[in-house]
Amino acid sequence: MQKGYCYVLSEPIGRNFDPEFQPELTPQQMLRLGVFGGKYMTDTQREFPKSWFTRAKLSPRARDPSLNFFRVDASQPLSVWRDKGWLHPDDPRGWFQWYCRYTMGRRMPEEDRRQIKRWKAMRRHVRQIERHCELGHMACRARQRQALLHWAYDSRKI
Repeated sequence: MQKGYCYVLSEPIGRNFDPEFQPELTPQQMLRLGVFGGKYMTDTQREFPKSWFTRAKLSPRARDPSLNFFRVDASQPLSVWRDKGWLHPDDPRGWFQWYCRYTMGRRMPEEDRRQIKRWKAMRRHVRQIERHCELGHMACRARQRQALLHWAYDSRKI
């Protein structure tokens, strides 16, 4: 999907995040739990540490929502993301690609601010689950919970 892309790592892996950006899950944890129907990272594994893919739930062919932690489809097609203008040319797969590269140490100040703002906006889903579900009732609002996992919020704790 993206060939020949290079970037500079200006921070140590997993360190020096913006103080407003406090994800609850690392990319490795997300991949192990099951996100994006297992399809997201199947062709970019060489870009990231091998450890991220140990016990990752990946689908070699097509998206498989049964691989998601909550076993529901909580994703929109990439075409929707393109149409809404949510994608940056440096990260044509969207937020999670940005997050993986940010974790690796890439910094793009303007894009980082935009993505962190989008990440913070997902808190509204946390509040909805807190308001409408009993603590730990995993079946309650499963699609919202899965969507939160896609954004590095640990919805298992809500």
